[in-house]
Amino acid sequence: MYYIVSALKAEAQAFVDRYKLKKYKKESLVYFKNDLLCLVISGVGVENASFAVEQLCKYFPIAQEDIFLNVGICGASKKYDIGALINIDKIIYHKDEFELSHPVISTLHCVDVEISHNIYDIVDMESYGFYKSCLIHNIKNVYVLKIVSDHFEPSMVTKEKTKMLVFKNIDTINNTILKKVL
Repeated sequence: MYYIVSALKAEAQAFVDRYKLKKYKKESLVYFKNDLLCLVISGVGVENASFAVEQLCKYFPIAQEDIFLNVGICGASKKYDIGALINIDKIIYHKDEFELSHPVISTLHCVDVEISHNIYDIVDMESYGFYKSCLIHNIKNVYVLKIVSDHFEPSMVTKEKTKMLVFKNIDTINNTILKKVL
């Protein structure tokens, strides 16, 4: 099974449409599911992403071979084009650092508030909570995929732009991560 955690409905819409996922609600979360893929919209922030992973592990029988993805938008420096898909290798949050793969090519700083100045290369607001909860549940196949939505101009991000950016990258995500069964 593939499990995807996205913060926003606009980030999730491409997967819902492409894979014809059916909508469910459990507790405070909205899930979209078919026989091979389960997507949950976590809401923005570290705690929400962590809670989403916790709920997936609570309600679904997680197997060793299952793959967990955190897919969403991010702010990034101008060395990354708007719309670029970045496979994150390292996450930094406050004083915690997690390496997802070697060698480290892309480092993401997870932050608690939107950033409108270029102090890091890549930022988001959920990856740390997602990844830390995956570690707690001993989930081995974990990916953090971020799509550059802006160059530290969060006011420029809209629902429509977010949907469009994810739609433009869904084939690449499908061909690199989801290709085994979808």
